[in-house]
Amino acid sequence: QVQLAESGGGLVEAGGTLRLSCAASERTVSIYTMGWFRQAPGKGRTFVAAISWSGGTTYYADSVKGRFTISRDNAEKMVYLEMNSLRPEDTAVYYCAASRRWVPQTTDEYPYWGQGTLVTVSS
Repeated sequence: QVQLAESGGGLVEAGGTLRLSCAASERTVSIYTMGWFRQAPGKGRTFVAAISWSGGTTYYADSVKGRFTISRDNAEKMVYLEMNSLRPEDTAVYYCAASRRWVPQTTDEYPYWGQGTLVTVSS
């Protein structure tokens, strides 16, 4: 059972930067795809980014491409989401997730989830 814990959320002005972190409980997370999803107020949970177990393959939602970067440190059991040029529409609860599948981009392919961290971008 993989347990995940996000941190790093907060309030930031538009154009600012935040770095989210996700700590995993198991060293075996190194063989999992890791993903970030977000859920804005009143909306469904949507894909943001995913990274393969080796870090060699990444996927991004079109809305964040060029602004967000996903990375991982398997030795430290950590996954990161660097968010630059933040916009008010990036305001959401951000979730870290783990999957044994090859870099999936839908919520139902991720069995393990963290509790989420809130990111608020002011205009």
